[in-house]
Amino acid sequence: MGHSPATLRAAAVVQAVESAVLLAAAVLAGIDTAAGRSYQQGSGIALTVIGVASAAVLALVASGLARVRRWSRTPALLTQLFFGIVGIYLLQAHRLEWGVPLLVLAAAGLAALLAPPSLRALTRQEQTRPEQAKPGQEKAGQTRPGQAKPGQEQAGQTRQARTRPEPRPPGKASRRRSARPGAE
Repeated sequence: MGHSPATLRAAAVVQAVESAVLLAAAVLAGIDTAAGRSYQQGSGIALTVIGVASAAVLALVASGLARVRRWSRTPALLTQLFFGIVGIYLLQAHRLEWGVPLLVLAAAGLAALLAPPSLRALTRQEQTRPEQAKPGQEKAGQTRPGQAKPGQEQAGQTRQARTRPEPRPPGKASRRRSARPGAE
């Protein structure tokens, strides 16, 4: 889609590292399950499968960021928030070896995603060139020759003439009643 700014490439790298961290945690959970150190065999297997699938999704989001895809912005921001929350939880549990790196990754990812060049790249609207526009389809704010823009009158047309109601056929009663009492 074009050239990606350095901040967005940094955000993609952070997202890829977070994917690898999640995959490592899932593998460790799988090893613990296989060794019989899981609370229940079924929950250990489920945790491992969910962790591997989540790591794959995070890798997909990292790829979307690297290719400047608009859809990747929200999942990447949510990933940073999730990693920050988990990092805080691990710090409170006195697991500094896992908590500090997660907080650093989350802060770096948020900073890279919310940097102005990244925001501009991810929120860029697709712009069509005039030769790509279909016949009869104008860009916002453009009109065809002889067509008035909203709020403008064409030559010789007054606002009153434009808003005047169509005359009713004779003999038809109006359904509208006057707002003044006794004026019926």
